[in-house]
Order: sequence, then structure tokens, then C-alpha cells
Amino acid sequence: MRYSERFRVAPGSEVVLRDIDPSWNDKHESKESAEAGLAAQAGKLRDLQYLLYAEDRRAVLLCLQGLDAAGKDGTITHVLGPMNPQGTRMHAFKVPSREEAAHDFLWRAHQHAPAKGEVVIFNRSHYEDVLVARVHDLVPKSVWSKRYDQINAFERTLAEAGTHILKFYLHISAEEQLERFKQRLDDPARRWKISETDYTERALWHEYRAAYEEALSRTSTPHAPWYVIPSNHKWFRNLAVSDIVIETLESLGMELPRPTIDLADIRRRYHEAANKKKTR
Repeated sequence: MRYSERFRVAPGSEVVLRDIDPSWNDKHESKESAEAGLAAQAGKLRDLQYLLYAEDRRAVLLCLQGLDAAGKDGTITHVLGPMNPQGTRMHAFKVPSREEAAHDFLWRAHQHAPAKGEVVIFNRSHYEDVLVARVHDLVPKSVWSKRYDQINAFERTLAEAGTHILKFYLHISAEEQLERFKQRLDDPARRWKISETDYTERALWHEYRAAYEEALSRTSTPHAPWYVIPSNHKWFRNLAVSDIVIETLESLGMELPRPTIDLADIRRRYHEAANKKKTR
């Protein structure tokens, strides 16, 4: 079974995260056993993104969500790393600015949606407004409960305009999160990532899980599916996400555009210039 089938949240289904093993790693027992697949994926991602950029007919939006230390930054590095920066962007969603807060909650997401030919990754996304806003009571339930339908309509608008949307929930256990927090404390190169909210938000683990379960259940659609990715093993997370992105891009049947100039004429000019150079 392809990862796209195994991890996809079927539209209308109810997600129960405690029933999904965050340590599942298929047949791979270690990063070493997955290295061949990881290496092959880098080349495929590079080639497919080149085709998307050259064809300039559609766009790809990848939304990454997960609790603190779930691996959003690492996934971005692995997926965007092999690609040409000319056709890729990443946008991180933080606390709304004054200008963003003055608009509807989807305004800032639409500002950063990909143009044709682009791959864009949202590090967190418009889903923060049914996650953080819900858990911290930033708006009443009468407000955030309507946002699921608004999000579905927004994503449908993007899809109908040629944007292919893939949404990944990076699923880790509470024990793995705590271990990653410890690694940040122990590793001088990672200490800059530590924040006070890492531990205050951890106290709301069950509230966030309930918020994610409802968001995943209510907003996984045929045009914008959610995938719950087991992410306790970073290398498997990278393997699974890349595999799904590659499968999606390959399914588009992309082709290089035809030249817009007369190649025979350009070749003739080249040979004339080359012959002149020889006679000098």
C-alpha cells in the first residue's frame, strides 16, 4: 500500500490519534535502511519541481501542522532542500500582526498562497485559527466552529484555480516530544529553539489533540487531503512526506513546454557565428 493511501484521512472519517502509532516505520528499522530511498527521492523532487516551474500551469501548497518539536522545520529542509529556490517559498505563520488581525482569518493565508509554477510550504497555517484560537479561547466557539466550512471553501477556491493542496499532520508521542525538548537543552546548537511556550503548551496536550482530531476529521477533502504521518522517527517522516509529494507531482503528467522561438533559425545563427569565429 502506498503511503498516500495508508496515511490519508478519508473524507468524512473520524480521526482518533491515539489509535495511530507515531512510531510506525514500515519495513525500515533505521535511517540506514531507508537511505537508498531517501537519496532517490531528492533527485525526483528536484526534477519534478523543475517540470512544475517550467510548465507554469499549476501550483502546489504543502501545509505542515504538528505539536511543538514534531519536526516541521526538518521536513521543510528535506522537501524544499533539493528544489531550486527560484520556484519555491516557505511561509511561517506566527501570532497575527496588527494588519493581519484587522482582516478575516483567511486573509493572511491567501496572501502567501502559491502562484502558478510554485511550490509553497506553510509552516503552521490557516489551521492555527481552529487550533490555538480554540485551545486558548481566543474567540468564542460560535466563531471558531464556523471556520471549518470556511477553510474548506477557501481550499476549494485554490484547488479550482489549479493549486494542488497536501496537508500533513506530523504525529509524535508525548514521550518523543519530551525527549526532543531534552535534546534542545543538551545540544548547544539547538538551545536557541527553546521557548517558554514549549512547556506551557505541553500542559495542554489533550486539548490540542482534541482540536487536531476535529480539524483533521472535518477538513480532509478530495481536493485538499490530510495525511497523518508517523513522526517519532525523523527519517521515516521525511521518507513518507517526500513519497506522497512525489506521487502527487508524478500524477500531474507534467511536460516541458514547447519552445516559443524558431529553433532552426537559432541553430543557423549559431553556426554562422561559430564559422565567423573560426575564420578570424
